[in-house]
Amino acid sequence: MRQTSLIVLILLIWNVIVFITYGIDKRRAVQKAWRISERTLLLEAICLGGLGAILGGNYFHHKTRKWYFQVTWLVGLAILVIVIYLI
Repeated sequence: MRQTSLIVLILLIWNVIVFITYGIDKRRAVQKAWRISERTLLLEAICLGGLGAILGGNYFHHKTRKWYFQVTWLVGLAILVIVIYLI
């Protein structure tokens, strides 16, 4: 496997993890259980997880009303696209 393909695979797996994290936090919100912090969700999005965060937020209808989440998702997606382009 080429190095570029490996990096893209790792980024894909990371975005799946971010997607799942949003789902877990939404389920915990509904159950009124211990939650994942907003800081963690935002950091995951900004650290190359923008696509997973956008998809997870919209699929699970989680954190979509908070403007700073939407901005962070878009910035994270832009960073992800730039990194993939530079690879």
